[in-house]
Amino acid sequence: MKKKQSIKYLFALLPFLILVGLFEVLPVISIIVRSFMPQGGAIGVTLENYIRIFTTKLYQSAIWNSLFIAVCSSAIGLAVAFFGAKAAYEKGGTAKKIFMSILNMVSNFSGVPLAFAYIIMLGNTGVFTLIGQKLRIGFLAEFPLYSVVGLMITYIYFQIPLAALLLIPAFESIKKEWKDAVGLLGGSSRTFWFKVGLPVLMPSILGTFSTMFANAISAYATAYALVMNNLSILPIRISEQFVGDVVQNPQLGGALAVVLMLLMVLSILINEKILQGNRRKRHA
Repeated sequence: MKKKQSIKYLFALLPFLILVGLFEVLPVISIIVRSFMPQGGAIGVTLENYIRIFTTKLYQSAIWNSLFIAVCSSAIGLAVAFFGAKAAYEKGGTAKKIFMSILNMVSNFSGVPLAFAYIIMLGNTGVFTLIGQKLRIGFLAEFPLYSVVGLMITYIYFQIPLAALLLIPAFESIKKEWKDAVGLLGGSSRTFWFKVGLPVLMPSILGTFSTMFANAISAYATAYALVMNNLSILPIRISEQFVGDVVQNPQLGGALAVVLMLLMVLSILINEKILQGNRRKRHA
């Protein structure tokens, strides 16, 4: 009887497995294989593409810029979202529902429309830039929108709602009885959050950071619409190799894509390592 049920489940999963294989597994394998092929499509195996990536300043800067933007935007976005999610959790009721509705709406505002909005507000002839020039506010008048810092600030906009949406359900795991217990033992609210709240939320916080990191380091539309090829980051350098106007080099593009995938996998492994360390401390 159990064998028949398992066969039924396999048949039910078969369409999903076929889709995953065709649109996820096969493309990844194809990219990895292509990254080890010589330029020009010749048959063979070579490390030339990876050597070029790690010895050329253009691609080195792309890796460092992508890492800097992803880490900083994730950390800042997570810090802001944490207090927003905490406030929504503590307030509850109608305020929480309104907050969730705003988050759902804002989280969909990204890509080209987001870049266009920032250009209108803080571009070379943006509204706030002109106001800064008129009132002699140096920060606004010379806002570095088309730079690494400007791109990072743009990313923070869509990182905050993503982090808040992921953290709000995690706060539901904190029981009010724990707060009462800490209060009865003479602990303050700060003591509760540092000794109880944050350790309980740590797996969710690290998981959220890992998701935000992957979201930021692979973002393409916002970056391309804002800075195009004027700033070196991995997604833009990858796209150049496949849709370049002059020269296309899919083998190098595949190698860059593999590097990007490895960075994302590395962030997940670091996240798991930290979580394992926390679990061992708890058991100890």
